[in-house]
Amino acid sequence: MVKVVWSMVTINNRNEILKYWNNRNKSTNYSKKLRILISEAIQTIQAHPNIGKPSDRIDTRIKIVKDYFLIYRIKNDEIRIVDFWDSRQNPIKLEKIIE
Repeated sequence: MVKVVWSMVTINNRNEILKYWNNRNKSTNYSKKLRILISEAIQTIQAHPNIGKPSDRIDTRIKIVKDYFLIYRIKNDEIRIVDFWDSRQNPIKLEKIIE
């Protein structure tokens, strides 16, 4: 199976998003569901690395998870998760991540 590596930026962004939902909903239920969806998306990417939507950069793809983009790069036998990005943000920010 292909190895998956998370960048520190991705981990921090994911954790901030989960914290936001915990505070907003005063519950961890939605965050737990989102974690499960993220985990399922990672398993799908591991099994089928090219399943994500291609980006302008040839080695970078985007897997949609609810309102979020799981941005990853495929390099040899490794999938590097570059960012977990809220798709409701300004798309110009996304262009900088994908570059």
